[in-house]
Amino acid sequence: MQTFRNVLFVPHGAPTFALNPGAAGAAMLQMVQKLPTPRAIVVVSPHWDTRVPTVSIATQLETIHDFYGFPEALYTIQYPANGCPEVAKEVANALRNAGMDVDDSSQHGLDHGAWQPLRQMFPHADLPIVPLSMQTHAGPEHAYRVGQALSGLVKKNILVIASGNITHNLRDWQIAASTNGQTPDYVHQFSNWVSEKLSAHDLSALINYRQRSAEGRQAHPSEDHLLPLFVALGAAGTAATPQAFYRGVSDYVIAMDGYAFVN
Repeated sequence: MQTFRNVLFVPHGAPTFALNPGAAGAAMLQMVQKLPTPRAIVVVSPHWDTRVPTVSIATQLETIHDFYGFPEALYTIQYPANGCPEVAKEVANALRNAGMDVDDSSQHGLDHGAWQPLRQMFPHADLPIVPLSMQTHAGPEHAYRVGQALSGLVKKNILVIASGNITHNLRDWQIAASTNGQTPDYVHQFSNWVSEKLSAHDLSALINYRQRSAEGRQAHPSEDHLLPLFVALGAAGTAATPQAFYRGVSDYVIAMDGYAFVN
């Protein structure tokens, strides 16, 4: 019988994912129901980017609508989750014990990269959540080390949710959307490449994806949306096998693949 680690890499797609979650949203809900109810959730999103890892110690988490030009209905959505200063302290200590500088924020809530997937998986907002920032400038190896630092918390029934997208090229999205275009070949090619390297446990290739994959740079002009995958890999540990619980493409260019980790 498969046993899942308390780690997920989930897609958050475009902001309109909140209104039309489709098959990806259903798969996320189904996946999280296979996990034990966590004591708390640590969520990382590329939309909170700071110089050093920063932990939110807020007790009530604002729903941040950090996007523009979308349907008005999106701006009325609220995800009234509570924070957890106690677990936030554990997160900060784990990062410091791994040799990292750590900051905290008493104000930061949930950006759309966090509340959109959380709303699909935990619609009642009834679990304490600790947002943790990303450091895009520091690259995949740093993101992996952040995940490794969190691996001890995973064993304490804290769920680590890393939210991003396997492909994320906004310029190509704009072109496709304005021309009613088709999904570029590189989207499926890079998604397949990532899946193959995850199955092979080829961490070196994944970390060096911009050099090792022909499609890596086009799939991610900026690394921000792929870096959460490395946090998930580090938190799950090398003994865990990544297993896709959903694969598909949304909005022409966004690979919505989600991964769980099996012992």
